[in-house]
Amino acid sequence: MRVLVISALLLTSASAQAGAPPLRFSVSDSWSMPLMQVGRDGPTSGILFDIMESLSRQVGQTAEYRVYPRLRLQAALERGDVDVRCYAAQSWLPDMSGDYTWSLPLLNQRNVLISTSWNSGSVQLSDILGDHIGTVLGYSYPTLDSLFERGELIREDSRLQEQVLQKLAAHRFRYAVETQWSLDWYNRSRSDRDKLAVVGVIDEQPVGCIVRNDPDVPAQRIMRTLLRMKMSGEIERIVDRYNTVSGNPAEPQ
Repeated sequence: MRVLVISALLLTSASAQAGAPPLRFSVSDSWSMPLMQVGRDGPTSGILFDIMESLSRQVGQTAEYRVYPRLRLQAALERGDVDVRCYAAQSWLPDMSGDYTWSLPLLNQRNVLISTSWNSGSVQLSDILGDHIGTVLGYSYPTLDSLFERGELIREDSRLQEQVLQKLAAHRFRYAVETQWSLDWYNRSRSDRDKLAVVGVIDEQPVGCIVRNDPDVPAQRIMRTLLRMKMSGEIERIVDRYNTVSGNPAEPQ
């Protein structure tokens, strides 16, 4: 199993406790911008990176990032190899085992059906039964999973989110499912002719963080900090660094 462990070498806040263990976050190697840029040396930017960095500073611990294939994220949490898993929805994890605390929803993921500008008319799922749909390997799509299981839609998995968009642009399939954020980020520097288009909304999923309940993990302090970050508007300000009010992503500062 490929596991990449990276300790953030950024300045630690003055409140960090000397000798405190790092706060270990799981990272999916399939994430792409604006969620997170995951390079050979680990994550460097993105919405989730900024949230995790701020959370760890406010809790008073350094952040350590452990990168896993998407299908092994939850197992790593259950084994105790990581302390916090962020960007998760309860509908994605119906068979969780172990003792965890869920945060309040921090973000709202909007999943959209997309196509190329040449095929941008609005469609219903019933119109495309039998089609191949671009998806991310290991991702759960609660609204579509029953159609995939019955073979009424056919998954075309890619390892990375951005690869799904690249393959769609290359006409490897006619439709794909992606988040609105990923689509906006992909389109930000492309001409109108080359932009990908939303042809339908699949669903919206509230997502938050899961923290392992363990004496060595300050679960309640993490929960209080996430609540404060949400209620103060910090989460929204982080998102705005990568997505302008107009919906066109801005370059990170």
